[in-house]
Amino acid sequence: MDNTQDLCDVEGDADGRNNTSSTSSTSGSSSYRLFGRKTSVHQMIGGGKAADVMLWKRRQVSCGIIVVATVAWLLFERSGLSFLSICSDVLLILIVLLFLQANYAVFRNKQPHRLPELVLSEEMVNNAAASFRVKINYVLLMAHDITFGNDFRLFFKVMVCLWLLSVIGSVISFFTLAYIGTILSITVPALYNRFDDRVDRYAGFIHQKFSKHYKIVDESVISRFPQNLSKDKDS
Repeated sequence: MDNTQDLCDVEGDADGRNNTSSTSSTSGSSSYRLFGRKTSVHQMIGGGKAADVMLWKRRQVSCGIIVVATVAWLLFERSGLSFLSICSDVLLILIVLLFLQANYAVFRNKQPHRLPELVLSEEMVNNAAASFRVKINYVLLMAHDITFGNDFRLFFKVMVCLWLLSVIGSVISFFTLAYIGTILSITVPALYNRFDDRVDRYAGFIHQKFSKHYKIVDESVISRFPQNLSKDKDS
């Protein structure tokens, strides 16, 4: 009887450990958040009117962007006209229509529609320039490290990304890529905001699998390359 009770206790402990490990792995994947977000999707993409448009809280504007992007893509890709020709034609038609509307209002003794004045404030320009300067300095620092062999892993990642961009560019045109990016920026955030729990759960599972494979590749291939080739040459 004592031996039977001990065996039951051992089996119970084993089942408890298995349940604990499965629960921990499940909780680990469920606690994963895509892009490491700690706030809502609306706040993650910047908030404001742009976030409202991307999350379809302003449906008319979102639908208008999709329609305009589709029409522009059809004009650029199917008409055979160049980008400069289409932009010149659109601006010419717009200016002629505004000119005729203003003169027609004067002819009918009506008050012409006043167009809003578009003025860039000094603060807006300074903020944009400061943000642009920080990004450019970061890119230049990265290029310096890659050029002088200070970080071989970064060099390898940049080479792979540039190769992928070259392959994508050889398959589709720039306007098609811009159109796809526009459609994805309008649809993907809204879908993620609606099904964020499911997406985070599957993304956590994929992230765990990818981390295991990347760890194997890093230990067997990438880690064997020196991080600083210049130092190795000097030594």
